[in-house]
Amino acid sequence: MPDNCTSVEYDFEHKILPSIYTMVLIIGLGANGWGMKSILQKQKKVGNNVFLLNIGLANFLFLPTLPFLSAYYFMNSNWIFGDAFCKITRFCFNLNLYGSIGFLTCISVDRYLAIVHPMRMMGRITVTHSMAISVLVWLLVSVQSLPDIFFSKISPNKTEECYHTTSNEYVEDYLKYSVGWTLTGFVMPLLILLGCYGHVTLVLCHANTIKEVVKKRVLKLLFILCLLFSVCYIPYHIFKNLSLYSRVLSKQGKCPDWNEGVFGAHQISRGIVCLNSVLTPLVYLHVKDFPTRFQQLLQRTRQIFNWPKSRSGRIPVTQSDKV
Repeated sequence: MPDNCTSVEYDFEHKILPSIYTMVLIIGLGANGWGMKSILQKQKKVGNNVFLLNIGLANFLFLPTLPFLSAYYFMNSNWIFGDAFCKITRFCFNLNLYGSIGFLTCISVDRYLAIVHPMRMMGRITVTHSMAISVLVWLLVSVQSLPDIFFSKISPNKTEECYHTTSNEYVEDYLKYSVGWTLTGFVMPLLILLGCYGHVTLVLCHANTIKEVVKKRVLKLLFILCLLFSVCYIPYHIFKNLSLYSRVLSKQGKCPDWNEGVFGAHQISRGIVCLNSVLTPLVYLHVKDFPTRFQQLLQRTRQIFNWPKSRSGRIPVTQSDKV
């Protein structure tokens, strides 16, 4: 911290972060490996599987960097792996974070179209389309994250620090970049996701043709996404920008009363946001069986619109509806 403010010291990043990173590494490798294997072994390839595979890829870009970050914080923030690898490590973290957000948003849009507009979108979005969308997501995330590597990351002191953001010399410019990055990489996807699942929830509550098991799976997926955003993503972005703003004020000779609380909350949010790589595999559990469920839904919908009713006034039931 700058000399204008009382130095804020927390042992969280030195004592707790290595433990969190180790846990995330072990559980994340197993969970994401299992999830990607189950998707690749499925005979029927659908668009959502492409998005799920890309979430796994985003996690595998970040997980191998955790041993180096654990060693860094265990050695009291002494980075011994060089400036280039410091920037690569932070870049992989950003690709993982914003790539996961991007593909979770793609899944929410896909779920919205499948539930709210099933007949109109049936067969319209192919695996090829999903692959093209995935490439676009990676390009957007890379363009958003690339400026970060041009900011100073290493502190040439007695112990070299690998900055999560940048040094105080460039903190004003980094704050502007961070706010714009937050709006485009986090707030906009969050609004899209809330809009999609808000409408989906209304449709599910009033639909009589959708099976209860499908409704429950969609609502469970919605709960997981709300958990991800409220626990991992929202606190991180709020306290990251507040911490940067506090550093700008401190550099100007001002010391806000909330400086210490924000600094501590930001350190904690940095540890929690890494749980993203452990929680996102839960999405596999509630998305991978959706193609079968929605095929049954579409068959039921076609019956309603195309098949004549029997004399008893009931819709004929096919073998797939009995399953």
